[in-house]
Amino acid sequence: EYIVYFPFDQYGLTPEATSVVQDAANYASAGRANSVVVVGHTDTSGSNAYNARLSERRAKSVADGLVSMGVPASVISADWKGEGAPAVDTGDGVKEPLNRRTTIT
Repeated sequence: EYIVYFPFDQYGLTPEATSVVQDAANYASAGRANSVVVVGHTDTSGSNAYNARLSERRAKSVADGLVSMGVPASVISADWKGEGAPAVDTGDGVKEPLNRRTTIT
């Protein structure tokens, strides 16, 4: 599993995020993966509806990055959880950096 982290309220790939996506793309492109699952997440800051859309944008940003790095779109499935599946349990309204992520499996 690869984890791509995002700055608060952003979904664009940072240089660090791009490096992680490239590592995942290299792994997948080397024939080690015939299915790639991308799942976007957010922290609990913001409304549920806003976070659902932000996590979707994060997942799509990572999926697009994988495709641009040579992973066939046909093997990628994207999903998003909003704030519903945090890496770190927090109360509502908490800006937790570890929850602002997209996983690549």
